[in-house]
Amino acid sequence: MQRLETEIAGVTLKNPVMNASGTAAYGQSLAEKMDLNELGALVIKSTTQTPRAGNPWPTTAETSAGWLNAVGLKNPGIDHVLSEELPWLANNFATLPIVGSVAGSTFEEYVTVAHRMASAPNVKLIEVNVSCPNVKEGGIAFGTEPQMVRELTQAIKAQVDCPVLVKLTPAVTAIEPLVLAAEAGGADGLVMINTLMGMEIDLHTRKPHLSNGTGGLSGKAIHPLAVRMVHQARQVTDLPIIGVGGVFTPADALELMVAGAQAIQIGSASYGNPRACHDVITELPTAMDRYGFERIADFKVKN
Repeated sequence: MQRLETEIAGVTLKNPVMNASGTAAYGQSLAEKMDLNELGALVIKSTTQTPRAGNPWPTTAETSAGWLNAVGLKNPGIDHVLSEELPWLANNFATLPIVGSVAGSTFEEYVTVAHRMASAPNVKLIEVNVSCPNVKEGGIAFGTEPQMVRELTQAIKAQVDCPVLVKLTPAVTAIEPLVLAAEAGGADGLVMINTLMGMEIDLHTRKPHLSNGTGGLSGKAIHPLAVRMVHQARQVTDLPIIGVGGVFTPADALELMVAGAQAIQIGSASYGNPRACHDVITELPTAMDRYGFERIADFKVKN
């Protein structure tokens, strides 16, 4: 339906709904629950240069208002993704835009993986997960330092032809410097927000529920934070924004879009309901009618 169409950095999506990276791996499991062609785009799992085993089990824990996860960027590496996962998607869902999520622990790894990921014909957008630790800088996360965000974005942009989206961390006191840094580095769009660090302790064992101790908090608890940060970002940039954080209903999605996003991603909702993306897409037109919006592009925040 044309009323659901949206555009991200020159890429037209049939609707504004996609999964969040890491919640559908490379699409196979989600394809058993819904037709992936329903999605505006599919975001694949964050991929690194070489395979990563991730953290030992348990890696997830349900909280009162969301989920904690410390999977540890488990993935098969870019070689396998290019030879197996992306061709499978191209063969089975030829028109589905793929967002290639990339990660790394050094500038060089990020740039290499992004360059190779962008070579796949069905990868239409690159999503840069900047919440990884920079091992050359003592483990400081790339995404918390504006200069690192700018330089990393600039380095990746110099090596890829498709649009580059920077996924921003909320673990800062002010989001605006990161937004401006990504823009200064040449980013074509933003994805926001990533998870927040949290911990939950088992009172019986006196130990954390996660083997890693801490993990990223997602779900309903972070939705108001995502809305606030998307709104703040929109005040300082005209870049396209994909809003992420606690989207469970069409109203949640529309709230992020009114705040300034052109599209949204669904993550934690899929854990309890594997068809969450399908449900939101199906129910969006009714929600738009309820709130008096004809097209997705009509959603604008009122100051």
